[in-house]
Amino acid sequence: MNEILEKAKHNMILKEKDLSPYACKSEQGIWLKEDVEDIRPIFYRDIDRIIHSSGYARYIDKTQVYSFIQNDHITRRVLHVQLVSKIARTIGRSLRLNEDLIEAIALGHDIGHTPFGHKGESLLNDICKKEKIGYFCHNAQGVRILENIEGLNISMQTLDGILAHNGEILKNKYEHNEYKTEEEFKQDLNKAFAEEDYSRKIIPITMEGSVVRLSDVIAYIGRDIEDAITLGVVKREEIPDFPRRIIGDHNSKIVDTLIKDVIINSFDKPYLSFSKDVFDALMELQNWNYEKIYNSEKANANYDKIEKSFVDLYYFYLAKLKETNPKEEIKKSTITSSEKTLYHFVNKMMEKPGEDIRRVVIDYIAGQTDKFFLNECEIYLE
Repeated sequence: MNEILEKAKHNMILKEKDLSPYACKSEQGIWLKEDVEDIRPIFYRDIDRIIHSSGYARYIDKTQVYSFIQNDHITRRVLHVQLVSKIARTIGRSLRLNEDLIEAIALGHDIGHTPFGHKGESLLNDICKKEKIGYFCHNAQGVRILENIEGLNISMQTLDGILAHNGEILKNKYEHNEYKTEEEFKQDLNKAFAEEDYSRKIIPITMEGSVVRLSDVIAYIGRDIEDAITLGVVKREEIPDFPRRIIGDHNSKIVDTLIKDVIINSFDKPYLSFSKDVFDALMELQNWNYEKIYNSEKANANYDKIEKSFVDLYYFYLAKLKETNPKEEIKKSTITSSEKTLYHFVNKMMEKPGEDIRRVVIDYIAGQTDKFFLNECEIYLE
């Protein structure tokens, strides 16, 4: 390597000398496949590969909480991911953790999400169970998209953080397992597809993974309240008294309180934690969000229509692929752009050893944006 580039490579990791003993340094990064030499540290390369991936581009039209809402100020998945990244990096820098690894995990953590958010995830999981092809979990799907579908070389630490992020689960002590091996990571990934809700048991290999897991909650808890207020689902004065007093009733105050509390209670410790009052208030607020927001009529509008469409589109694709030869069909000049996209994806995936056409169809639907999914339904189901 050129002498100047060698110096540039050294400069890229210079800041790591001041990292906490609990941080994961670049020299500890593990490639699952051999990679080329580069001036960028391993986790920095992960960031670049993720933001240039097709999966990342599709964040822009995926539901966070509300679907079918014509309002540019309501949070979409792409904004949520950026908020998680910013919050996680603030906590990480304060605790002298590896910001590159944190950013890579944060930017990729929801890349496995389906169209229409958790509703879509639940529907694909139901289809997987009916077809007896395991289960669908967006955490594990994110790893599958980056590693298998797009064929990107992403470090084990980043993939593990994506697999273990579980922002729906609140804990007052977030620990990590620094002794997890590559084999154990692969076992966790396989079990996440084979055992329902297994991902909820997974502990990240790094403290940086724990930071993203916790930051996911901080990013959505208050933001979802603001969106609900904007849409008239709830009123600010309805927020329970205890969370209001302890952590606030505006998103800016909630985020500020939670970040500072985590830093204070985690400083120079090998784990992350909230104070008791803040944790109890956060638990109560999360339960209130589920009752008043996530289970509200507006958040679940058109669910019946979506449910039928997911099932019908899955079986339409499956029948179409079994009735035709995708390798031959894609050569025809008469096929539509929609058919060409489907055949190209299927042909690419079925070249990989051990792939099941049913799981590949699940992959294809899972990767769609809300708009693309609705367009496909309009083309094939109406």
